[in-house]
Amino acid sequence: MGNKVKKIKEWLQSLSFRTGVIVLLCCIPFYVLSFAQMLLPISTAAKGILWTVLFGMAKTCQYGGLTILGVEGYNRLKNRMKRKNHDHAPETSKND
Repeated sequence: MGNKVKKIKEWLQSLSFRTGVIVLLCCIPFYVLSFAQMLLPISTAAKGILWTVLFGMAKTCQYGGLTILGVEGYNRLKNRMKRKNHDHAPETSKND
């Protein structure tokens, strides 16, 4: 079982940054739906099942997106931080 999880994780990390952002953004509608369905006039058992499925999908998208962003997202963030720090570095001036 551990080998399969490792293969899935490696496959997810091989996907692009854009795919990771899209998957991560997909969790938002699932979170909204998981709580909005409570307003439906259906039985409590059906609401519980719907909440479990929708909230599970939200978490799956969230963690899947974070896994995809893992390597490439970290590198992009690191490069942006380096550029920002370099661009905003205080200039040294000699005051005589």
